[in-house]
Amino acid sequence: MSAEFLLATFASFFAGLIDAIVGGGGMILLPTLFATFPAAPPATLLGTNKSASICGTLFSSWQYSRRITLHWRVLLPAALLAMLGSLAGAWTVTALAPSFLRQMLPFILLGVFLYTMMNRNLGTTHAPRYSGRHEIAMACAIGIGIGFYDGFFGPGTGSFFIFLLVRLLGYDFLHASASAKVLNVATNLAALVLFAMKGLIWWHLGLSMAIANISGSFIGSRLALKHGATFVRKIFLLSVSALILKAGYDAFFA
Repeated sequence: MSAEFLLATFASFFAGLIDAIVGGGGMILLPTLFATFPAAPPATLLGTNKSASICGTLFSSWQYSRRITLHWRVLLPAALLAMLGSLAGAWTVTALAPSFLRQMLPFILLGVFLYTMMNRNLGTTHAPRYSGRHEIAMACAIGIGIGFYDGFFGPGTGSFFIFLLVRLLGYDFLHASASAKVLNVATNLAALVLFAMKGLIWWHLGLSMAIANISGSFIGSRLALKHGATFVRKIFLLSVSALILKAGYDAFFA
């Protein structure tokens, strides 16, 4: 087994761990893949990343569903629209480059960070604001909006899902993180199908990375379930801080 293979697998483990708690695993795994395989086609690395990350996300979704009551009546239609939004975003990016978002993203994330910091009780209590059709409609709007963003551009998708579920639907960070996993599975599946149809996945590497990603997801979801919403909120803020720095560097210095 080559050193590059081991490095990618090791990064996939930590990506799965972080992603299971607050999302953002791609912030760890994608840069590692691009640095480790600089001569590889970018689309192939993106596809291979999806083949591993969707396995970890599926596993953490299952872990959360065993311990937390998820609103499947709300999440399933929202996940369907998230998938359609992701497909629409992926199609749009073939005609319109997302370069304008690169410089906007750090400031959007900074707004999310500051809003969460200033509202210290945000996401610490699970108190859904809506019920019935109103909750489904709001969740579907979040699903299709962030799903489109994920297909079109992508960075920070998990964090945006969590923030909007907390801010708009009144979920606590633990329930929001668990629900975001279901929506993320849908957006990842849409992208994975497109990459697989075009033969843009290294399945041999993807399998090893998937096993590592699932292992990390197991630990991350157990930590979140054990320590609760306050812990997830802290990790969310740390993750968004790191994403601000990464997005800012990519936008203005890379």
